[in-house]
Amino acid sequence: MVILSVDIGKARTGLAICDKSMFLASPLLVIDDRCRDNVLNKVANIACEKQAQRIVVGLPKNMDGSEGDSAVSAREFAKLLSGLTDIPVVLYDERCTTMIAHRYLNDSNTRGKKRKQTIDAAAAAIILQSYIDFLKNSNSNQEIKEAKT
Repeated sequence: MVILSVDIGKARTGLAICDKSMFLASPLLVIDDRCRDNVLNKVANIACEKQAQRIVVGLPKNMDGSEGDSAVSAREFAKLLSGLTDIPVVLYDERCTTMIAHRYLNDSNTRGKKRKQTIDAAAAAIILQSYIDFLKNSNSNQEIKEAKT
């Protein structure tokens, strides 16, 4: 199953994708646009181009599990996105993904402008890999087996 993930930011939105085998999530690109409608349309178009069968939108919960303004915005984004495409849209907890992405970029010595251009896509890849791992280790194993056949 091809899955596209979205890490929504105030200035940039990162996208990541996995192939049909659902083995590994890879950063795809960063949308550098602050207009929500533009971002929604770009994500919907990319999902169709990549033949995604599911879209995972990161849900930025607080560390205590509560939801703030960013989570409300992510829920609204996911709802609007689902109205633009027939592809199922799900929300997935993204706590700490940007922090983990920063660590990865530190370890790879990625700095400056290149770091800004990749951090959001790296965070989207972490969200997606976490979601894939969740599916593989949950009651969704039957869904995964069916998707791979």
